[in-house]
Amino acid sequence: MKDLRDKVAFITGGASGLGLSMARAFGREGMKVMIADIEENALERAVKELNASQVRAEGVLCDVADRNSVRNGALKTISAFGKVHVVCNNAGVAVGGPIGEVNEKDWQWIVDVNLLGVVYGMETFVPLIESHGEGGHFINTASMAGMISPPNLEPYCATKFAVVAMSEGWNAQLAPKNIGVSVLCPGFVQTRIHESERNKPQRYGNPATVHSALGTGRESAAQLVQSGIPVEPVGNRVVEAIKDNDLYIFTHVELKPFVEMRFANILAAFDKSSASKALSVLPKRDPATMMQQMQEQQTAASAQRK
Repeated sequence: MKDLRDKVAFITGGASGLGLSMARAFGREGMKVMIADIEENALERAVKELNASQVRAEGVLCDVADRNSVRNGALKTISAFGKVHVVCNNAGVAVGGPIGEVNEKDWQWIVDVNLLGVVYGMETFVPLIESHGEGGHFINTASMAGMISPPNLEPYCATKFAVVAMSEGWNAQLAPKNIGVSVLCPGFVQTRIHESERNKPQRYGNPATVHSALGTGRESAAQLVQSGIPVEPVGNRVVEAIKDNDLYIFTHVELKPFVEMRFANILAAFDKSSASKALSVLPKRDPATMMQQMQEQQTAASAQRK
């Protein structure tokens, strides 16, 4: 999608932080924007701000952990703008802590929002984008925590690794349909992710149980997040990525060595297994043949669905 003018975007978690930075960037490109958020007051402020900047924007209350709520957001978008082209599955929360100390309902909350919220966004909007035949693009917000896994952030990393993996698969699935998929993997950005509990629905229990595992406490977590980069460059980078159809979007290039270290350890483990006596009894298998078989199976499955 090289030309975004007059296209329509739907952004979850769009009333603040990264979501609002995307809305502003899209508005500067001449897009129409539906921002979806669970926080009503912030949603109203964001819509007013965008409208005052001559951006055609509307808002809809949306709980991404509820599939019906996402569907309602989609219907409101179609009703307001006729169609949708860009969907940003951006809403997310942070939960962490030592093993055995993360509340069971907090585990459910972060999985429902960070993982299933992305699934609901994809499954709801893919048919709508396919229906108009003009192509489209999905931005799924993960994190550098989808590439590397610091201790005590396992709930957050588990969901963000999942978003990376799903986005890689969906990218391959949807490319033939002229629908792009990008996964956004930022480091610390000046958002309110460390205050996720402010929007925790009652069905997930007491907000006081939430521990983001960022820093040693609330004050430390706030300092870490606010020491990050401003949100605006992230929104601008997302626009670049849509136009270039990038799969991966990294905003913190200084973290590349940490990813290289992880992959170096993975490759070293492959090398060790190549020399394993336990595995030496297995027949040699040709990677090219295995790849061809996988592609043939995927082609057959695709033809069968048609």
